[in-house]
Amino acid sequence: MAVVHQKDKRSGITYAYEATYAWDKEKQQSRARRTLIGRVNPETGEVTPTDGRMKRASWKPKKQPPKRGPEPFSEHRRLFYGATYLLDMIGEQTSVAEDLRQCFPNEYEQILSIAYYLLLEDKNPLYRFEKWAATHRHPFKKDITSQRSSELFMGITEDAVQRFFRLQGRRRMNDEYWAYDTTSFSSFSETLKQVQYGYNKEDDKLPQFNLALVFGQRSGLPFYYRKMAGNIPDVKTVKTLLANFDGIGLRKVKVVMDKGFFSIDNINGLMKERLKFLISVKTSLSLIRKELDRVYDDFRTFEHYNEDYQLYFTTVTCDWVYSQERPYKGDTLEGKRRVYIHLYYNIDRAAEDQKNFDRRLMGLKQEILSGKRVPEHENQYKKYFLLKETPIRGIRVTVNEDAVTKAKRYYGFFALLSNEKMGSIEALELYRNKDVTEKAFGDLKERLNMRRTLVSSEQGLNGKLFVEFIALIYLSYLKKQMQQAHLFKDYTMTGLLDKLDIIECFERPGCKLQVGEVLDKQKQIFLALDIPPPSSS
Repeated sequence: MAVVHQKDKRSGITYAYEATYAWDKEKQQSRARRTLIGRVNPETGEVTPTDGRMKRASWKPKKQPPKRGPEPFSEHRRLFYGATYLLDMIGEQTSVAEDLRQCFPNEYEQILSIAYYLLLEDKNPLYRFEKWAATHRHPFKKDITSQRSSELFMGITEDAVQRFFRLQGRRRMNDEYWAYDTTSFSSFSETLKQVQYGYNKEDDKLPQFNLALVFGQRSGLPFYYRKMAGNIPDVKTVKTLLANFDGIGLRKVKVVMDKGFFSIDNINGLMKERLKFLISVKTSLSLIRKELDRVYDDFRTFEHYNEDYQLYFTTVTCDWVYSQERPYKGDTLEGKRRVYIHLYYNIDRAAEDQKNFDRRLMGLKQEILSGKRVPEHENQYKKYFLLKETPIRGIRVTVNEDAVTKAKRYYGFFALLSNEKMGSIEALELYRNKDVTEKAFGDLKERLNMRRTLVSSEQGLNGKLFVEFIALIYLSYLKKQMQQAHLFKDYTMTGLLDKLDIIECFERPGCKLQVGEVLDKQKQIFLALDIPPPSSS
């Protein structure tokens, strides 16, 4: 509740209103409600109640709740504090703790405590939380049993999760490129509906569900995720991603994707929504081949060579034939949109591709001569060899030089497609930074112990994924800060957290929190991470 003064321009009278704020779920925005209190005396500032139906004869401002002081302790406890203090500070700097408090007012401390545990107890299962909680100071301050954690996961609603995405997205959407990728999580569960057999990126022969993750390349932090059935191919997920972005109020988004997400429909969809994109594309596409053939002999010169990446580069501009179906008009809108094709050539990659291709040809030829032909290779036999068989000399195998030359022509080349003007090297760096998502998937599966889900219900899996996502934000932020401070030269992440974890604190009834000794090397770590060292408060 707040009191707002507003001057009426016609009468010159200043009125006082009591304003309250509430979240409108339908419009997905904060709404203000004002109630007239009275006139404001311009000299004294006193409020005089007005006559009429909004009159309040004896209005008095409501007392504001007292500010919270230090939390009183109920017993003497000596706890490990240094690493959890570090995570507390990260939560403040990223505003993750504040956003969780708004979206999960009753559960945010438990969510944070489990996220802390997943980070600090590398690969340990959640049932060991009780042992860790007994020796560490953490947001919830109490044990969370296996049953209670299951209830917590079940109670995390999709509405609150979407609110969290919206709050975090607004903090980090300015001039940000979002890297988008998917991975698969295998599961033995027979009760989860989205666990299906599909293309498994780790060649695991189990059914799976897929997880799509959106990562901010400049912030280095994950922003959004979505669980989906394990049999959905990557290329089919982009349309839903765009709809979800629109649903949480993000309309000026730039996305980076690999070639698995490329399709004509997806590019048209991105253009329809006026979103900027950078996507890897196959050089076998007719549009790419056409533009590559035009500059094939010209750009592989020293003027177009980059020493850092050891490759040749150029950018060409061309038109994309855009089409948009309009069901409400019963027609298709067509036109041309400008796109930029970034072309690259790597000599070492070309040599390696050619060597592998020659080895494959040798194997195919040996299969033919030995009479052990593989049915799946018949098309390749016909494409790359001229076969002639006589009763006396038997079968003769001659290489089809034209087909081989044509196949080798584009070895060593790769291409990126964008609708935003930028240099070739800038585009390459943006695309290569996309590996933050791949590394994040590794962190989820390994360090945060998500290789197997160990849940039996859809709602439980949804809640656990969200808590893992929160832990991933903290982990990603810490990793980026360590990289910027060059701390990986001296520490692994586990080693750094262990070094800070031994800092103690002492809780005593009626006294403020007492922090134990902080050594110089520990202070240096905090300062390098741009975090003030802990002190008694």
